[in-house]
Amino acid sequence: MTKEDFRKQCFMKLQNCSKIGKIKKDKIIYKKILNIIDFHKPKKILLYISLKAEVNLQALINKLRKRDDIEVYVPFMKGKSFVPVKYRLPLKKKKFGIKEPNYSTFKNNKISFDMVVVPIIGVDYTFRRVGFGAGMYDRYFETLDKKPITIFTQLKLCYTDNLVTNKYDIKPDYIIT
Repeated sequence: MTKEDFRKQCFMKLQNCSKIGKIKKDKIIYKKILNIIDFHKPKKILLYISLKAEVNLQALINKLRKRDDIEVYVPFMKGKSFVPVKYRLPLKKKKFGIKEPNYSTFKNNKISFDMVVVPIIGVDYTFRRVGFGAGMYDRYFETLDKKPITIFTQLKLCYTDNLVTNKYDIKPDYIIT
């Protein structure tokens, strides 16, 4: 099995999740992430603004933005990777249908994150990430001086015993499904 075959298989599995089932799963995953945040107490966290097949983190983003002890960042697509920007409104729909804050919030892409939450399509037996195929998170992680606590999120676990990832594909500290 190739990575692309596995990605297609996982994406089909994720598309079969009902709207009500997705809302329930989003809430369960939200609570699990919040427990990890409360345990590790990160100061700077990189979250994502979800696509349809991903865990919706909007409620988590809204809750964390109200806290004084955490700075919330999200990706802003730039070239073949992204730069982290502070989450703020308004959001605009950009490349791949992803909503992003205005670029004016960009100050420094060398932010030292304590925690990063990353959407996945699946994992193989090495627990490395299979994403949508653009490699943006892999390229971004290469630029980091220290590895943050990394949480993978997925609505339904899509796993293979086949080796489909590469050495540069990122690994998590937690996988939450």
